[in-house]
Amino acid sequence: MKILKKFPDSLFELKSTYTLAAVGMLLALRVIVGYLANSTLPIFNNTVKISINFLPIAVAALLFGPVSAALVGGLGDVISFFLNPTGGAYFPGFTLNGILTGLILGIFLYKNNCRPLPVIISWTINALFVEVFLSGYWLYFIYGAGHSDSFLAFLWIRAISEAIKFVPTVLLIIAVGKAAGKIKLR
Repeated sequence: MKILKKFPDSLFELKSTYTLAAVGMLLALRVIVGYLANSTLPIFNNTVKISINFLPIAVAALLFGPVSAALVGGLGDVISFFLNPTGGAYFPGFTLNGILTGLILGIFLYKNNCRPLPVIISWTINALFVEVFLSGYWLYFIYGAGHSDSFLAFLWIRAISEAIKFVPTVLLIIAVGKAAGKIKLR
């Protein structure tokens, strides 16, 4: 399926009551997971955060496409923050990250039956562009600008963190995606 065709197809899916209900449940799951299922590994001064926030976004991408996945990613970040502020002001950069993650995963996973190669490609692009570069920039903007910390240091920390999480993340997306694909077929 051509990339540009995935957007109108994904938008058209939102006309279905089933899709709206499922996307709503995935959004609720994204908020709950964001609230409960986060931990930090004591590596590199506690900078490797382990979370499964991406799973509801990936399932929305697989089942309903980039539009629904972007909604789950973006709205999930906003709602999660306002229900459970984590010690700072709201920062829209991380909401943009959620939207972009949904778009990237939706472009590659929608109507691809969760095959390993599209999962690996989509998560590699997401990890490099969104999780390393953009998150590194947002963290530098929030914590490092005006201090001795350099942007490159934030990039390296993010790159190491994503390298550690890459294989488990891809395997989780494949496993959960295959199970979710079977549910939608019924």
